[in-house]
Amino acid sequence: MMDSRTGPTRWLGNSVVQVLLALVGLIWITPLAGLLLSSLRTERDNASSGWWTSFLDPAQLSFDNYTALLQDAGLVQAFWNTVLISVPTTLLVVVVASLAGYAFAWLDFPGRDAVFLVVVGLLVVPVQVGLLPVAKLFGTVGLFGTVAGVILFHVAYGLPFAVFLLRNYFAQIPREMLEAARLDGGSEWRIFLRLILPLGRPAIASLAIFQFLWVWNDMLVALLFADSGSQPLTVALQSQMRQFGSNIGILAPGAFLSLVVPLVVFFAFQKHFVQGVMAGSVK
Repeated sequence: MMDSRTGPTRWLGNSVVQVLLALVGLIWITPLAGLLLSSLRTERDNASSGWWTSFLDPAQLSFDNYTALLQDAGLVQAFWNTVLISVPTTLLVVVVASLAGYAFAWLDFPGRDAVFLVVVGLLVVPVQVGLLPVAKLFGTVGLFGTVAGVILFHVAYGLPFAVFLLRNYFAQIPREMLEAARLDGGSEWRIFLRLILPLGRPAIASLAIFQFLWVWNDMLVALLFADSGSQPLTVALQSQMRQFGSNIGILAPGAFLSLVVPLVVFFAFQKHFVQGVMAGSVK
């Protein structure tokens, strides 16, 4: 017979968990709300009082800072540079890793396992190790200080994890499905496009989100490989911080814009992100 206290105890436990989660969410979102409200206040208001005072005086809020931001040619160009770096990098990593993951999972070729071990070994190589050698190489071939150079560096360092993730995910697809497709006369390209890609959508989507967030928020690589004409928004904002006391009206909306884009992308596809990482992390 079920204990009569089970129902109230479970309800109390669920309520405590929900309250704790709400508090964690509130703590997590407070800096974002503060940045948003600061970006909507004037420099004078931000200097004289905290952002929370705008709840008592909503007249402080306006979009004048964002209007000024759109008139700052340097920051606008930096935003588009960020888009030009993040989107092609994400597409290249997803396409190349999908092809390589399928090859390592289901195609037999000489040295397959040895090459895959090399790819896995590259996961432990820190980004900092390759900064100077690659910078010298890019300087020799004329890619240093360009958007293409930043993209190539991100692609090179993003591929080992991407290949590892997709190979493990694709390897879980039942062999019988691929054999049936081959018996029906399907070529490897057709199997890859019509079978592997649809079944691997959760892992591919999670990889795309992970890669996009990493590149969008990167500053280290861009700080070294990008010049003033190709620098992304993170580097542009960092350079603006040298004059923080006199340009917070530009910094706050720029920082919020840099933050909100990856947040929107993540929350829009978080279901695929969790499913893909959990399924592809182990076999």
